[in-house]
Amino acid sequence: MSPLAGPGPHESDGGASFARTVPAVRVQVGGLWLGLLSAAVFATSGPIARALLEIGWSAGAAVTARIAGAALVLVVPAVLQLRGRWSLLRTNARLIVGYGLLALALTQFAYFSAIAHVTVGVALLLEYLGVILVVLWLWVRHAQRPRGATVTGVALAVVGLVLVLDLTAANDVDLVGVLWGLAAACGLAGYFILSGNVSTGLPPIVLAAGGMTVGAVALGLLGATGLLPIRVAAADVTLGGAAVPWWAALIALVLVSTVVAYTTGIAATRRLGAKLASFVGLVEVLFAILFAWLLVGELPGLVQLLGGLLIVAGVAAIRYDELVGRRTPS
Repeated sequence: MSPLAGPGPHESDGGASFARTVPAVRVQVGGLWLGLLSAAVFATSGPIARALLEIGWSAGAAVTARIAGAALVLVVPAVLQLRGRWSLLRTNARLIVGYGLLALALTQFAYFSAIAHVTVGVALLLEYLGVILVVLWLWVRHAQRPRGATVTGVALAVVGLVLVLDLTAANDVDLVGVLWGLAAACGLAGYFILSGNVSTGLPPIVLAAGGMTVGAVALGLLGATGLLPIRVAAADVTLGGAAVPWWAALIALVLVSTVVAYTTGIAATRRLGAKLASFVGLVEVLFAILFAWLLVGELPGLVQLLGGLLIVAGVAAIRYDELVGRRTPS
């Protein structure tokens, strides 16, 4: 072909396809990094909340303070993000209320209640059964029947979680803790499903701030009526073998484990989709093991490292399924 001639039809199509693919890949890579960051900071909530519970805080007080504090921090950035588009709040009122009650209030209260009865590791395992609920929801509600790669990813991830958490060493599992953990799993599934809704036009910060405001009000009302026990204590907590003021631990719980965790988590889910983001969130367990090593000197064993590899393999299988699904015509 002459160098002066224009590109042929196949070359044009290929160039257009490449132009569409590169931004999509960048979005996916950005979503993975955001998902990993979210998982890392989410993993700090368990140890911090456990420290507050050990000095006399109730689970209801810890989760109410966490969500209310985060709502106060995010209200100004959320207003700036809206830029006067208040109609977005009205048209998405049901989403915001559902997100606040299910993805925030229920999930966090159930998780904090679970770690009051079982170890943080067992509570995390039970909570992350929610990723399987995400797959089932997409199958039942949206007819997204899981293919072989997704089923394989689910199996690998569940087995990996069992190995990472080393459940053979957990002897303090009781029924109350198990039930709270399963309730947290339902809330976690709601978190990924509602966060992945990209058709609303709501910026991640606005959704997080609105949901936290709803969750804080609901928990506050339950506390005021006495249905939700609210107990606080002003004493130092122990983190990493050092005495830390309770208010410093609470600030970390609000800013790091909540504000950063939820805003990056919502942004990641919108880039990756609910299914893949929920499996990337499984990496939180690995970060929890890492923080346990750094703070209390608990080194993971070979079995736990094998479990971590299986979790990564499970995420890779889900990612492969996503790619194949996009290339297969409906």
